[in-house]
Amino acid sequence: MTDPTAPPAAPPRPGRGLKIALALSVALNLAVAGLVVGAWASGHGPRHGGPRDLSFGPFSAALSPQDRRALRQAFLDRTPDLRASREAARAEFQTLLSALRARPFDPAALSTALAAIEARNASRLELGRSLLETRLAGMDEAERLAFADRLEAGLRRRD
Repeated sequence: MTDPTAPPAAPPRPGRGLKIALALSVALNLAVAGLVVGAWASGHGPRHGGPRDLSFGPFSAALSPQDRRALRQAFLDRTPDLRASREAARAEFQTLLSALRARPFDPAALSTALAAIEARNASRLELGRSLLETRLAGMDEAERLAFADRLEAGLRRRD
């Protein structure tokens, strides 16, 4: 029987692997979000109907050139309406700017504008994650291990 006056045992701490997985997930999410916002903010947009660069954060450096090209092509194949998507993103940011400059300021309008941008980014983040996951799952053991080594080396350089 346990002592009812003893303090409860502390929950187990997450392992190092979980911390690394969470850090990689955040890095990927930020990379894809940065890609979307960066492309919109730069005003340079895609050339020849597609994005110039699809950065997958620390994953990009770890991917082989063939894998990067394949992911870029898969992204383009899954998003054939990039021009319409860019125009919608521009409109969402215009709505955000209008909400920020409105007099009187309307917090609900700001929240709605940010939610629309968040939804678009979440959709792109999910697509990027899915494409990367499919690519990594399709690698043979040697390719996967080499990728893991390059990723680990890249993460160490970032520390």
